[in-house]
Amino acid sequence: MRTSKFPCRGLDYRLYLLIFVVCLVLYGTVSRLNTANVSHATVSELRHFNPKHVVSKGKGYPPVLAYWILGTKGDSKKMLRLLKAVYHPRNQYLLQLDDRSSQSERMDLAISVKSFKVFDEFGNVNVIGKSYAINKMGSSALSAPLHAAALLLKLNSEWDWFITLSASDYPLMTQDDILHAFTFLPRYVNFIHYTNKTIRNEQRDINQIVVDQSLHYEKDSPLFFAVESRDTPDAFKLFRGSPWMVLTRAFMEYCVTGWDNLPRKLLMFFTNVAYPVESYFHTVLCNSKQFQNTTVDNNLMYSLWDTDPSESQFLDMSHYDTMLETGAAFARPFGEGDVVLEKIDDLILNRSSNGLVQGEWCSNSETNKTTEVSESEEEEQEEEFLCSESGNVDVVKPGPFGIKLKILLAEIVNKRKFIPNQCKSFERW
Repeated sequence: MRTSKFPCRGLDYRLYLLIFVVCLVLYGTVSRLNTANVSHATVSELRHFNPKHVVSKGKGYPPVLAYWILGTKGDSKKMLRLLKAVYHPRNQYLLQLDDRSSQSERMDLAISVKSFKVFDEFGNVNVIGKSYAINKMGSSALSAPLHAAALLLKLNSEWDWFITLSASDYPLMTQDDILHAFTFLPRYVNFIHYTNKTIRNEQRDINQIVVDQSLHYEKDSPLFFAVESRDTPDAFKLFRGSPWMVLTRAFMEYCVTGWDNLPRKLLMFFTNVAYPVESYFHTVLCNSKQFQNTTVDNNLMYSLWDTDPSESQFLDMSHYDTMLETGAAFARPFGEGDVVLEKIDDLILNRSSNGLVQGEWCSNSETNKTTEVSESEEEEQEEEFLCSESGNVDVVKPGPFGIKLKILLAEIVNKRKFIPNQCKSFERW
């Protein structure tokens, strides 16, 4: 009888072989995730994807939108639903869960994105795997969109507008609608909502010095309010408004690189201001000679919290008609799984519970089959085979909401509402 060469003689060599195979499979799975870079955070680790479907750009072609979607603990399902509702292969998408989420939740989100065949085919969805502390009251909330814009510029700098969304937001029209409306706009127009009214219960003092401890602690920490205050600055004028914006690539490059030092100087100032994300971009725009005449006082977002600053209410069926009448492209905030989202999916987006919004880029004949299948098979079919035939990613087919938005934006541009005095009416808060 031959003596086994394995250290544990009681174990059959087939068990070692099985363990070896399992290790190879696990290593291959991790390697594929790392290769796709869907779970890395730093610029150097993120990929420059060479898409199989190159989009055409130039006069007459739709723009490319760069979406940053931010969520927190327990938001991964909401983020995936939002991603599918706003997805189009022309665009770029960056998903981020803050430090309140666990590493496993961020990894699950990355795996879900990687396993979705359409996202993998077009390679335009990325997930930040290693997050950091974000306090929505402090400057850490301002560093996050700047970081996201820098990553999107690193990944693919061919986009035209940067759109900020949270997991509680949802579109009120299709991407074909939005891309169609933006096709005819000058690429230098920034959509940002200004206000000279107090939108919170407390009156905030711009001279109050605060320190965001989340900048130097790994976990979200409360703000530190100093006893001392400082004088109102006279080197620039201050503006504020909504933190939800649609900003041009040129402006975001300006904020990230700051070639004339204004963005950096204002960043240093707003580091010690409460809710700086509601002021920084507004103030940079209106103090820059290059960009001050490019603003439209409309962020294309219907926000319930503009009228109810308590942040305790969510949009529901009672708000449905009002939302649509505004002509906004997005609305917020929605509660998870609210029936109004199902109505928007069904009547506006024509989207199945787990599917993407169809368009000229996607011929989704598979989901329209009349053959009888079980519920589980139907769900698997929706998830795994959404676009049986790839169409033309350079062609969009707008519906009535897109046509309405195009007319609205054309009126704004033609009446030149974004020229000289747009900022002046909102000076001093």
